[in-house]
Amino acid sequence: MSDAAVFSDITTQTDSLTTADGRPLKAALAAAQARARRRAFFLVLPLLAFVLLTFVAPIGQMLHRSVHNPGFTEHHDIASGAKTPIMVNLRQWFDDNADAAPDETAYAALAADLLVLRDLKAAGNVGTRINYERAGSRSLFTKAARNAKKLEPPYTEAILDLDEDWGDPALWQVMRGASSAYTLNFYLAAIDKTRDAGGNVVAVDEVRQVYVKLFLRTLFLSLLITVLCFVLAFPIAHLLATLPLRYSNLLMIFVLLPFWTSLLVRTTSWIVLLQSEGVLNDAMVATGILADENRIQMMYNQAGTIIAMTHILLPFMVLPLYSVMRPIDKSYVRAARSLGATSWTAFRRIYFPQTVPGIGAGALLVFILAVGYYITPALVGGADGQLISNFIAYHMTKSLNWSLAAALAAILLGGILILYWLYDQLVGIDNLKLG
Repeated sequence: MSDAAVFSDITTQTDSLTTADGRPLKAALAAAQARARRRAFFLVLPLLAFVLLTFVAPIGQMLHRSVHNPGFTEHHDIASGAKTPIMVNLRQWFDDNADAAPDETAYAALAADLLVLRDLKAAGNVGTRINYERAGSRSLFTKAARNAKKLEPPYTEAILDLDEDWGDPALWQVMRGASSAYTLNFYLAAIDKTRDAGGNVVAVDEVRQVYVKLFLRTLFLSLLITVLCFVLAFPIAHLLATLPLRYSNLLMIFVLLPFWTSLLVRTTSWIVLLQSEGVLNDAMVATGILADENRIQMMYNQAGTIIAMTHILLPFMVLPLYSVMRPIDKSYVRAARSLGATSWTAFRRIYFPQTVPGIGAGALLVFILAVGYYITPALVGGADGQLISNFIAYHMTKSLNWSLAAALAAILLGGILILYWLYDQLVGIDNLKLG
């Protein structure tokens, strides 16, 4: 009998089998597998809901906020929760007159909208939205709204009499861009770009170009901190991996000890150690290494940020390296030595390649944590040691320009994802090992 015939016979016999209650065996197995899949889904459902609510949803909201700001188009009454369309007449004029210079009709529409802003007490919010892209605009709107009832035709002259800045083409270009709640202008601002009076993308004034420099500084310092953590962590992890277990477990307590101490306490401790009148400078002056007038400034600059963050992030490099080094069989290196390899050759060609998964995991952990650090640079960094995260926090809490903060955060997130993709292409995520 051929194989095909045997297979057909087995299939026929299987289809004819039944369970104790008379159901076909094939259908019973399919039902059991479906129940198992449903049970597994309901078991992971709480975790899935937690991830969606605490991770995916906030990121989605951030990305939406980076392109959506209805401050010029909608007034939100906090007391009642009602949302009222505003600047309707001017927005209609922008829709009907693409790229046209403002005329009497435009100023008439603006005058009508200013009356609405006065009644709703919304001039400050509208001015704040325009102020994000053109400094000094908030006072223009509040002043014009207060005098809205006094405005009479010709509206061009009446509004310009209030303040000649109303005739600035750049102001009208900003209002045109803000007439839609959705805009990419916050991403332009996040890379030190803006739109001129003609709507063309141009660089902002050199004195206001800060964000690109901050991104570059953040990447540079994060890479430097990652390298320093690797240089310091590799011998520590190697020592922990080669010592007898009873000793390595004791030393591991010292590695984990920083996790049991508040981040704020560790950061302020470095302030005490590194400041001009701190412990280190006092010790060097007392031992004669430094003269009292030559104390080293190690605080409120990039040096303070690098030292403090390297100390704080060092355990995140030690632990992945240790988890990879511990299982490495010591006989591999001994075998290489017995075959004539030097200690350096045995380390470079036998031992080190086996630690690459831990190096990759530790580097990713330290780098990703470093680019998003906020408290430590804020306390010890000063003006030169601030990272992009500090400006994101500033726009969230001080300037209240949440859209710009979201755009900066989205660019930072995109950069991290690109680096993660490059790591996957060059090294491979499959080679990453956390434990």
